[in-house]
Amino acid sequence: MLKRILTSTAALAFFALPLSAQAMQRPAGEEVTITGQVIDTYCNTVMGVAGAAHKGCAEVCAKSGEALAILSSDGTIYLPVSAKPADPQNARLLPFAEGRVQVTGTHRENHGLHTIEIKTIAAAS
Repeated sequence: MLKRILTSTAALAFFALPLSAQAMQRPAGEEVTITGQVIDTYCNTVMGVAGAAHKGCAEVCAKSGEALAILSSDGTIYLPVSAKPADPQNARLLPFAEGRVQVTGTHRENHGLHTIEIKTIAAAS
């Protein structure tokens, strides 16, 4: 009986190793430069509101915790992320709320969600 338990435990551990290694790896990303508009994700996606007239509302929402994102020229929405967990990026985007930016960083896509780990950000014309 003990031999069977030890064998089962060893087999489970052997098969679990690749899964635990996968969970710790970060998905590969590519360095990109995108140009787009900083949007308030709630108002833009749920209410269809955006643009200069919405700047004040976007700032209030962002300061309340609503995520800011970048709507690129091709219509893709990029959620800004950090290499560190629980490191919100709203403060970096807030000065550009509802304005155009050019961002360079690491792009990753997972299950249709596009993220960008921002390295540089500047106003775009």
